[in-house]
Amino acid sequence: MIDVVLLFGRLLLLALLYLFLFAAIRAGIGLVRTGAPVRGERPLALVVTAGPPALKGVRVALDRTIQIGREPGLELVIADDFVSTRHARVVPGSDGPVLEDLGSTNGTVLNGSALTTPLTLTAGDELSIGTVRMKVTRL
Repeated sequence: MIDVVLLFGRLLLLALLYLFLFAAIRAGIGLVRTGAPVRGERPLALVVTAGPPALKGVRVALDRTIQIGREPGLELVIADDFVSTRHARVVPGSDGPVLEDLGSTNGTVLNGSALTTPLTLTAGDELSIGTVRMKVTRL
């Protein structure tokens, strides 16, 4: 009789161990991320929300290096006296696009704070360069 109880106890313990392992693996799969975007996750873009009428609504994908300033030929040209010739740039990073100020005279503002070091952009961030306001959104 005791042998049957011990056998039943061992089988129950083994079943609980497999159940625990299954739950741990299932929870951990969602935490593991690769460098590639998750399927269905759209890339980020910069959208001009306020500024000169010619720029309002302009959308620039952040999947490559984007230089922002007054100089003709840059990816985003802003004709504003408060914008430096080469004001800022966005470069792809492992955790997402990284915004950096290029030593501009009037600075770059990200989410209401002056940008002093390069920072990773996320959807919903708001960026100000001169009188132009931009928002980071998904394409």
